[in-house]
Amino acid sequence: MPEGDTVYRAAKLLAGALDGTVLTRCDIRVPKFATVDLTGETVHGTVSRGKHLLTRVGGYTLHSHLKMEGVWQVYRPGERWRRPEFKARAILANDSAVAVGFELGLFEVVRTEEEDSVVGYLGPDLLGPDWDPDLAVANIRSTPDREIGLALLDQRNLAGLGNVYRAELCFLRGVLPTTPVAEVVDLERMVVLAKKLIEANKDRPERTTTGKLRGDTSWVYGREGRGCLRCGTTVLRGELGDTALQLRDTYWCPNCQR
Repeated sequence: MPEGDTVYRAAKLLAGALDGTVLTRCDIRVPKFATVDLTGETVHGTVSRGKHLLTRVGGYTLHSHLKMEGVWQVYRPGERWRRPEFKARAILANDSAVAVGFELGLFEVVRTEEEDSVVGYLGPDLLGPDWDPDLAVANIRSTPDREIGLALLDQRNLAGLGNVYRAELCFLRGVLPTTPVAEVVDLERMVVLAKKLIEANKDRPERTTTGKLRGDTSWVYGREGRGCLRCGTTVLRGELGDTALQLRDTYWCPNCQR
């Protein structure tokens, strides 16, 4: 599931293949931007911003978001793709690599000087140079009556957390996802833990919050109906959302989280 760590790795992959090179192919298969051709332009860099990818080419930025199904893959010229071509939304190539964005949830082209129009609303990035834990805490606390499970997912508060980290953070801090922000004890420690977890996973192909690289890699996420790894109580699943965030599954242990 694409979260900030997944997108961070995607940015590293694209940067290693494309940064500093001249594009020999630019094929964008999104109707609104299908006529954009940056062939011959230099790739200045690819960075992640929360769950967003920004690839700067010439004077433009290619902004992509993986959503649920999207992925960027890199191939050698002539190598067979591991996904069907009809699912490709963007193809960027140079003399030694072909980067393909499959099933991207969002892809658009903006002038680099206008990047803030697409990512300027984001809070401090857990994996970015702008990370500021004090600002993240202040942002979360600005809506004291909101459920902590929603505040953690709101990218305007802090950028990079998704559904997995939301569930795991609430478990590890012993709070229900529905607990109002104002009632969360030591919110600062929760934010510090969020940073610690996502940093630990940013270079791993498989995410873990339990420390195990095989088997039980999450405490409660995806464990509905199974025993809590800590106390054995049956893990429950529900949905949480509001006018700003769509309903998403959430998981918790009714004994360890109160």
